[in-house]
Order: sequence, then C-alpha cells, then structure tokens
Amino acid sequence: MTASSRSTESAEPDSTPLPDCPAHADGIGTAIPLYGPEFAADPDTVYARLRRHGPAAPVEMAPGIHATLVTSYDTALKVLRSPQTFSKDSRRWRAKAEGEVPPDSPVAPLMSYRPNARHVDGDEHKRLRSVITESMDRVDPHELRHYIEQGADELIDRFAPSGEADLLGDYAKLLPLLAFRHLFGCPAEIGDRMVAGMIGLFDGADAGNANKILSQAAIDLIALKRERPGSDVASWMLSHPAELSDEEVAHQLALALGAGTEPEQNLIANALLLLLDDDRFAGNLAGGSLPVEDALDEVLWTTYTPLANWSVHFPVKDTELDGVRLREGDPVVISFAAANTDPTRPTSHSAGNRAHLAWSAGPHTCPAKGQARLIATVAIEKLLDRLPDLELAAPAKELRWRPGPFHRALTALPVRFPPSATTAPTIENSGAHSWACSQPAPSVSTPQAETSTGKLQGFATSAPRRGSSFRAAWRRGR
Repeated sequence: MTASSRSTESAEPDSTPLPDCPAHADGIGTAIPLYGPEFAADPDTVYARLRRHGPAAPVEMAPGIHATLVTSYDTALKVLRSPQTFSKDSRRWRAKAEGEVPPDSPVAPLMSYRPNARHVDGDEHKRLRSVITESMDRVDPHELRHYIEQGADELIDRFAPSGEADLLGDYAKLLPLLAFRHLFGCPAEIGDRMVAGMIGLFDGADAGNANKILSQAAIDLIALKRERPGSDVASWMLSHPAELSDEEVAHQLALALGAGTEPEQNLIANALLLLLDDDRFAGNLAGGSLPVEDALDEVLWTTYTPLANWSVHFPVKDTELDGVRLREGDPVVISFAAANTDPTRPTSHSAGNRAHLAWSAGPHTCPAKGQARLIATVAIEKLLDRLPDLELAAPAKELRWRPGPFHRALTALPVRFPPSATTAPTIENSGAHSWACSQPAPSVSTPQAETSTGKLQGFATSAPRRGSSFRAAWRRGR
C-alpha cells in the first residue's frame, strides 16, 4: 500500500465516540492522548476523530497536561496571526502557575517559558528574533551548500560499499549536526551534548536531565565564543548591536538548535520515505520535471511534516475560537499536520504551492527556513545521485515511529541498493575551503574547526533534477 492510499484511508472518520467537549463542565473534559505508541503509529486516525468535534478539540500532550489542539487550517491562521489574543509567553500557563503541572512531566520543558524568541511577544520578540535573523542572514548559502554536499558525500561513502543502510541513523541524523557545527562554529563535543539534550526533550523520556545537558552545552559554547570568537552565527549573536546577555544568547542558540537538528533530520528522513514509497512521486519526478524542493513541500503538506503539533499559545483572556470556548492561560497547540490536511480545504499540494503551515505563520514564522530547505534539498539530491537504485528494505507499513506529541519521527529508515564504490572526495581531503573540518565532519566524536562564512543576498535555489541516474531512482515494479 502506498503512502497516498494510506493517507486517503486515514482521512475517513471512524465510528469511535468522540470525547466530551472541552467547553462542558470545567472546560477540560475527556481528552485524546497525543503520546504513546498508538498515536505515533497512526496519527491520521486521531486527527480524523478530533475533526469531528470541530476546528479545535481537547487533547492530552502527556499524562495530566491538557491542551486544545487546533486541527483547522483557517482556525490555525487566526491563532498564529493574532498575538494580541493568543500569546506565546508560557508564563501565562495557568495550570503551571497553579501547581497543576507534574514536576516530572515529559513535555513541560518544551512548553515552559525560556527567554528566547519563541516564548515572547511584541518588542521583546522583535529584539530577540532580530539577533537570530540578522546573524543567519550573514551565512553564505553557496558555501553552506558546498559544505553540506561534501558532508553528504562523506556519509554516503561510509555505507555505499555495503549495499544497505539506515538512512535515519547513518545519514539524516548526522547531516543536520554537521550543518549546525558549521553554522555555529561548534566543536563536536559540545555539539554532541546539545543534540543529545534536544533529542531527549522531544522524546520526553528523561526531559529534566535532557534540559540540563542542553543548557550546560549552550553555556559552554558561549564561553568558548567569548574567548575565541569566529566568523560564525554564535559569535555574530554575541556581537550583535542588541547586546544580548550570555544567558540570552545561550537560549537563542538552544532555540536554533531545536529548529535545526531534530526537525531537520525528520524532514530529510520523512521525505525520503515518501519518495521511496509513494507512487505519486514516481510519476511526477521520473522525467526530472519537478525540483526536489517541490517534493519537500509535498512532505510539508502532509501529516509527515516533522513538527506535527507545535506552536503553543495561551489566550490572554477567556475567549471563543470558531465556536470553541477557551479559558485564559490554557494551552492552545497548533497541529500543523492536521491543519495542512484539513479536508474542508481544496487540495493544495501542487508544485510550487508553499502555503502550508509547516514553517508556522505570523510573527513567529521560522526565521531559518531558507537554510533548512537548502540542507534538506542537498541531502536528498546528493543521495539520489550517488545511489539511484535505492529501495526500502522493509515495507513502509512495518516502519516504527517514535512516540511523542510534538514530532513525526521514524525510529529507523532501512534501505538497500547495489553496492557502490567510495569515489567522492571527503571534506578532510578536499582543501576547497578554509572553513573545512580537519577531520571527517559528520563524526559525532571528532572536533570541528571554527566556521568562516561570508554574506551573500538570497538563498541558492534547486534546479530541476535531470539525467538517467535520477530517472532510475524512480523505477517502479521492482
């Protein structure tokens, strides 16, 4: 069964009774859980049940953590574009202020306040966001593309001779880490800890310890950049005219890491899964008429979007949202996955349509989506060019997904292919740029040199893929 047919089936409403309306009684009612293996295995069915309630419905993000999940595209835009009514400042979280949030809740660290651009509004949001956007704007996209291409070659060379790989653990997980090290001038040891902490926060198994690991790693990176500044995003943040404190910079770095590693690896892996499993892509891409960037948008339009349920808001007063009553300070979570697949809207997945909500909308739109698209595009292009006969090593329906309310994340993506020679130049031997690593860049245990990137306007765009190797990748009926 293809991904396309699975999506159609899951959109059909089931006959299971819907939980009580959150507007009844105490405003919470019975909520559908968004955690555990059941939701991870089949979120489409859960979204279909929730839609029967209306544009927003009661959910549990974790045991004891209640929220309202917005599943309507139009309703989601209302929330995202109305900061005067729906605040991002989680210090407004009523349940936490009243001591109702369990101290060991696995989702509390990601939902609680931090002094970063994601958790503030108004002038403070503009001040913190400007540090991120203006520092990221100084990145040279051509150098970044070149660096990621060589990093991708290095990773592919490691598994190409074997004829099999886990594209998540061996590729999609490591390439964003390489990008993060390059962009932020981050040594491998600190980068490893930051990524481990962020993954722990998303998984929620030991969120408290993961939060400590992430915080300490960010502090260590700031101390390093104070002592030895370089031409990298972390150093540019520290020297920005906004004059952020070290603590503020550390929190902006953690925010950038959260957006640039865990979601990015899932974007790459989920895109590869759909490209290898869905017959629609074979028909559209076989002639080389559709850029890989447009294929990424297909992923971002579906429930495979990397951050499925995100962007927590808090009503500043008791209000009504398209017929759903909300209490001041109760979390309202945007389901990008459900909103993008809202059956009340016409299908909008045509090439070039980027009106999906995967990057959010309004004042909190992702500030680094250009770099994120570039990294994912290069990762997929390079892999398909090097290994054109990739195929899944297990049926897609047998693949497992990591539990968690926020992300859509595979546990592994096993593939097989004809063994290939390792002919690509490695970063350590290329000598093509001054910012190259002195050791194989994607390794999680080897240091990386500081980056040195210049400023160019705009971002590189992906040309349509052509050639026999690309067409071979989309042969069907194997």
